[in-house]
Amino acid sequence: MKTLALTAAGLSLAGAAAGAAVAQPVAQDRPNGDKERCYGVSRAGQNDCAAGPGTSCAGTSTRDWQGNAWKYVAKGTCTQIQTPRGNGSLTVIANR
Repeated sequence: MKTLALTAAGLSLAGAAAGAAVAQPVAQDRPNGDKERCYGVSRAGQNDCAAGPGTSCAGTSTRDWQGNAWKYVAKGTCTQIQTPRGNGSLTVIANR
């Protein structure tokens, strides 16, 4: 009976720890005061994180200038960044 109680307690603690780990934001997901997320400006595999299907996080964009992949840039510069597919955006760029 003691073994069963210890196993249940261990599973309960493991479940709580796993839940806490999932709830914590990834370092790349945390906003930085002097940086902002800029969509559509990274080359394939060089994004800082993602916004939708086709990416999961850093380095997973599959094509250059992918509209749902973002990269941190200096605050206030995003929309002035020019790429062969247009300027950067502070929001997801659909169909790109």
